[in-house]
Amino acid sequence: MPGRTITYGGAVSLDGFLAGMDGSLDWLHFSRDAQEAMRDFWKGVDTILVGRKTYAVAAAEGGGKPWNSMRTYVFSRTLQQVGDGAELVAADAVAFVRDLKQRPGGAICLMGGGELAQSLIAAGLVDRVGLNIHPILLGAGIPVFRDPGHRVKMKLTECREIDGGCILANYAIV
Repeated sequence: MPGRTITYGGAVSLDGFLAGMDGSLDWLHFSRDAQEAMRDFWKGVDTILVGRKTYAVAAAEGGGKPWNSMRTYVFSRTLQQVGDGAELVAADAVAFVRDLKQRPGGAICLMGGGELAQSLIAAGLVDRVGLNIHPILLGAGIPVFRDPGHRVKMKLTECREIDGGCILANYAIV
C-alpha cells in the first residue's frame, strides 16, 4: 500500500511477550546500542498509534501525553476523552488508519499489543515489524502477536546482536 509506513514492535521476551502478566517491564535490558537503534528509528516518526491500555500505562508513567512532539492517536471504544494533546479515535480503527496512511506525513509507530495491532496486521496496514528480542522466558504476559486470521509473510531486513545478548530484528511484511 502506498503512503506512510507503519512499524509495529518493541522489546519482547524470547517467548514472545511485550510485558509480564502484570504489565511488568523489569526484565528489559537497556543499553547504549539499543538506545541508538531507538533514536535512529524515532527520527522519521511523527505519528504514534496506541490502544487504550498502552496509552493508560504510558500516561501514568509519563504524567501526561507520553510522546510530546508527536501526533498521538488513542483508539478506544470505552474512553470518553484523552488528555495532553492526544486525539481519541472511537471510529473503526482500520478505516481511520487506512485514511491516515494516505495523508502527508512521516512514519507511523504502532505501540503495544492487543486488539489494535491484531486488527491492523489483519487488514494489511502494517508494513514493518521491529523487535528487540531479550534472552528471557517470561512464561506468560502480554503477547506481541495475536492471531490475525491468516498467515503474514515477512522478509528479514536487519538482524544483529546488541548488548545484553539481545537481538535486534527488523522485518518487512511482504
